[in-house]
Amino acid sequence: MKLLLFMLLAVVSAVQAQDIKEIVKQADEKFRGNSSEGEMTMIIKRPSWSRTVSMKNWTLGDEYSLIYITAPAKEKGQVFLKRQKDMWNWVPNIERMIKIPPSMMMQSWMGSDFTNDDLVSQSSLVKDYTHKLLGEETIDGYLCYKVELIPHDDAPVVWGKIIMWISKDEYYWLKTEYYDEDNFLVNTEILSDVKKMDDRTMPTRMEMIPADEEGHKTIIIFDKMKFNIKLKESFFSQQNMKRIR
Repeated sequence: MKLLLFMLLAVVSAVQAQDIKEIVKQADEKFRGNSSEGEMTMIIKRPSWSRTVSMKNWTLGDEYSLIYITAPAKEKGQVFLKRQKDMWNWVPNIERMIKIPPSMMMQSWMGSDFTNDDLVSQSSLVKDYTHKLLGEETIDGYLCYKVELIPHDDAPVVWGKIIMWISKDEYYWLKTEYYDEDNFLVNTEILSDVKKMDDRTMPTRMEMIPADEEGHKTIIIFDKMKFNIKLKESFFSQQNMKRIR
């Protein structure tokens, strides 16, 4: 009888784990679809100044991404490419292609509070973490699943732990806390301003707030998005980094 009960609980736990993983997958895919093309604005805020960067972005699954900077003028033309586990930066002013090593994934991206890993991530929230349901909480009026993500031992990740809040009915990704390997909170990400974008509704405002730097935050606003467009892997190439506009 005890063995039967243990087996039943094991099956239930496995099903729950799979369901939670699927919830994380659906929340993550709202921002990309199978492929995507978009225009975004990034606002870097500091206690005494702020700076705005405009960009275009293309993605294919979670392994291919290309970002083209359109403003300001001094940074226009910079391109960031991710192909599977590799990342490059094309700097047209000096006509130089820079390979970004894994050791630089935690460095600031374009002087913002986002890291290289945040914007052109090496890791996958679905594949590289185990998922555990911690409970339910309300965020911005939405009842949410509170999910803990712990990285696999061999995963190419920079975080020791991630906690996500995902709305139960719509699978909106509304909040994330990022912790280092010593379990200290590093960044809090707040997602809001749900709007219709192409074929879906999704949060269109993303704020990254560092835990230990008062008055610092970076905001990304999704201005335009198209999903499930025709893109090939060949689009995400070093040659195209120099041609894209």
